[in-house]
Amino acid sequence: MPTRVYMVRHGATELTAEDRFAGSTDVTLSAEGRGQVAALAVRLEGETLDAVYTSPLRRTVETAELLAAPHGLEPTIEPGLSEIDYGRWEGLRRTEVQSRFGEEYELWQEDPLTIAPRNGESGINVLNRALPVIRRIVEAHRHRTVAIVSHKGTNRLLISSLMGFDVRGYRDRLDQSPAGLSILDFMSESRARLRLLNDVSHYEGVPARILTQRLSEWWGRRATEDDGRTG
Repeated sequence: MPTRVYMVRHGATELTAEDRFAGSTDVTLSAEGRGQVAALAVRLEGETLDAVYTSPLRRTVETAELLAAPHGLEPTIEPGLSEIDYGRWEGLRRTEVQSRFGEEYELWQEDPLTIAPRNGESGINVLNRALPVIRRIVEAHRHRTVAIVSHKGTNRLLISSLMGFDVRGYRDRLDQSPAGLSILDFMSESRARLRLLNDVSHYEGVPARILTQRLSEWWGRRATEDDGRTG
């Protein structure tokens, strides 16, 4: 029996729909986000969870508490699961970053794995702190099931790395919706199989703006170009 990990992104916040860089910015769930997580909690209440782990930021802690409550568990905080720190971009809209730090933004767009905003983190920085946490959790709960609540960027980096994808494309090729559920089965601390990715069927009827938000500037640009070519 593998070790099963329910990997969850926190629910929506007031900043989710504003296209702002909010990695280390500590915000709470919005009413919409709490509803999304409550629906996921209902979905998972019949499962047997051995533990729930979370990033220390309020939006993930609140998500983890809602998921853990039906199981009589208290979430364990793991700082290594925090979101990417966007440095001087924190709190700014994407358009503001493009206007104020255009060259830095373009370099980051091309290679977010190794390039970081000033005073911020690269994808490699995040993996260096998050992967050891995942391996330690899997080792501590062999052949059991745990939930891990983290963030959009961190989850995508972890899944890309664990699946052996080209991690440089994590922003363009994977998405993590608010309260989205992914499932990974681990045969060892480093060998995982992805069973489910970013499922949000537990809150059908979510506003379209959440389901259709673009993965990255590259993805949005390519989609527009493709639409133009097909007439």
